[in-house]
Amino acid sequence: MNSFKTNDKGFTGLEAAIVLIAFVVVAAVFSYVVLGAGFFTTQKAQETVYKGVEQSTANIQMIGNVYGLSSNNVNITQLTFVIGLAPGASALDLTKMKIVFSTPATTPVIVSQGTSATTTTFNTSIGSLAATSINPGDQVEIAFNVTGVEANTKITMELRPAVGAALPFSKTAPATITATNVLY
Repeated sequence: MNSFKTNDKGFTGLEAAIVLIAFVVVAAVFSYVVLGAGFFTTQKAQETVYKGVEQSTANIQMIGNVYGLSSNNVNITQLTFVIGLAPGASALDLTKMKIVFSTPATTPVIVSQGTSATTTTFNTSIGSLAATSINPGDQVEIAFNVTGVEANTKITMELRPAVGAALPFSKTAPATITATNVLY
């Protein structure tokens, strides 16, 4: 009698090879997915660090003196000063900047950018031209009115740009008020 026995010896090796290849393919796909997620996470972390540095650095700096102008030689009625950008800083939108002004005798006043100098709006100019933004290398003059600052009064101001850290500073009115006063 002829028996039709099958020889399975080679088939078991082939099954093992197929299973091994399947494991390798699954491991490759899984590692690709994990690496992709890692690269995405690293990119988002880098963006977060760059935004944090941008928000925490002061982009603006004071250039020169702060002047107090007086129309009556009794008290200061207008403040004017010049700002510029710190080295490496990007352009800044002045329409979104706020100035917080206060003295020991007054509550803080928030002054916004406008077309004329009042006690609630400041105007900005580069030379004789109105300015709504400041670019690297520009020097922008800021002027705004204040309510009668008397002699020897400490003035506190804080420039708050939309992006970047605020620039706080304090000045004191001189002992004798004249038409143009350098605050120290």
